[in-house]
Amino acid sequence: MNDELLFAIELADPSGEFEPASELLNALEVEFSSFFDRENCTVRHTVYSLTMSEAEALHERLAGELAGWREFGVELEMGDIFTIAKSEWAEAWKKYFKPVEISEKLLIRPSWLEDVPRPGQKLLQIDPGMSFGTGQHATTNYCLKCIDRFAGKKKRLLDAGCGSGILAIAGALLDYEVIDAFDFDPEAVKVAGENAALNQVAGKIAFSTGNAADWPGRPDKYDLVCANILGHLLIAFRFNIINWVAPDGVLVLSGILDRDFDKVCAAFSEVGMTEIERYRDKDWTSGIFAFNADAI
Repeated sequence: MNDELLFAIELADPSGEFEPASELLNALEVEFSSFFDRENCTVRHTVYSLTMSEAEALHERLAGELAGWREFGVELEMGDIFTIAKSEWAEAWKKYFKPVEISEKLLIRPSWLEDVPRPGQKLLQIDPGMSFGTGQHATTNYCLKCIDRFAGKKKRLLDAGCGSGILAIAGALLDYEVIDAFDFDPEAVKVAGENAALNQVAGKIAFSTGNAADWPGRPDKYDLVCANILGHLLIAFRFNIINWVAPDGVLVLSGILDRDFDKVCAAFSEVGMTEIERYRDKDWTSGIFAFNADAI
């Protein structure tokens, strides 16, 4: 890697939403990181390369992709190539992350801050690195609240699409007995493992690289599954996803654009699941599903 500079391209999303563009960029297998610019209510995705020639080719490739992404409701503004010192880049985005209080039992705090939890409150420190998941976005926040809500009632947790590992780590801190987590991105799995170690729960979580299309799960299944995945992928992989859920288990579906939620709900109803509740925040809707309406 160049010792001095990175060659970067910024993609600004004025919708203020992380996931759609993040999923699309992940699909392109490019190196990027994202932060929320609170002052301008804009998510900024920065894609970077090691050389100018790589950056120029990537800029041309992204320009060709942007029109197609509009079909998914993703409208991005792309800037010109710029350079940034690696040391500066490593610190610049940190100012946009703040502590998030999930409940009286759980506080999420970026690892570089020093906010102190209240008495009896567990502290989850997170360093997202290149991976999505700090607890600030509506869909991640809803999953965290569900993990908090079912702590003590459910024992076996699956974090499907784990990103930074934040959901699995929350489960470990809240004393779930069995915790598995997977992501299709090996870098995300690596970051998740590092975050688990930071929170001293690495031995309680089994992380792996996998895909929701065919990830096998455990024979005894899970009584809480959090699938924070885009709606069209939930629909496509629903037959495998429902196999993870125990008969009296709960499935939390998140990462769904509001306009897509009814389609997701219908798809999971067709395979035997009942919608228990739904929660809407801005343009996102999440929900709880179960085979047994008394599961919660």
